[in-house]
Amino acid sequence: MVDEKIITDKILDHYFEITKKAREKVKIASPKSSHLYSIAEDFLKMADSYINDAKYFRDKGDYPHALGAIYYAHAWLDAGARLGIFDVGEDHNLFTLAR
Repeated sequence: MVDEKIITDKILDHYFEITKKAREKVKIASPKSSHLYSIAEDFLKMADSYINDAKYFRDKGDYPHALGAIYYAHAWLDAGARLGIFDVGEDHNLFTLAR
């Protein structure tokens, strides 16, 4: 169990901001006629759902679940970038791209 006292607003602000920047940067790389386009849309839907969950948990004061949800949101964006279904440029700060 995570001690709720160690998850501060500052920590949540940091991860919410990083994920916000990542979400704004992501563009679907696949053409609309490609099967990968629908997969990319699904990845974005999952990321957006977890972002909304994170906000919900934070508003309730449930910081451990808020932090977990924002981590999951960023993970969906990062996985899509790593797979190449998202175009994120060469942003190695927000995403774990192959070098």
